[in-house]
Amino acid sequence: MEQFIQFAGQHLWLITAWLFVFGLLIWTFIGDALQGVQHLSPQQAALLMNHENAIVVDVREESEYIQGHILEALNIPISNLSDKIQRLTPYQLRPVIITCLSGNRSVQAYHRLKKAGFTRLHNLKGGIIAWQNANLPLNKGKK
Repeated sequence: MEQFIQFAGQHLWLITAWLFVFGLLIWTFIGDALQGVQHLSPQQAALLMNHENAIVVDVREESEYIQGHILEALNIPISNLSDKIQRLTPYQLRPVIITCLSGNRSVQAYHRLKKAGFTRLHNLKGGIIAWQNANLPLNKGKK
């Protein structure tokens, strides 16, 4: 223990960097849970779509969307979400699954929709990448 204290005293910048990286790692695992984000695996999302008529909102740009998207997903790019949120109001009482490529942009959209009054929100954990890795089908082209 005495050697560790001596090392820490001589390499304060290294210990600080390690603590910062460790803190970011912890935040990655528990940050969304603390913010109340409900994540779904691709399999859970498919079940919710099939059994509870969930709507999928894909917040990627149209150029990404046409390369492959979940069947019947609505494409509302995150850059236009605030302007087009009224397009989603008919679905406010249904489960809404938000997705993007990897699950990062969809968390931002999750918070915007939550502020707009949506209560049955879910984030597709890992996004379209996870959907593909689960061997679930994607449609190509426009809606």
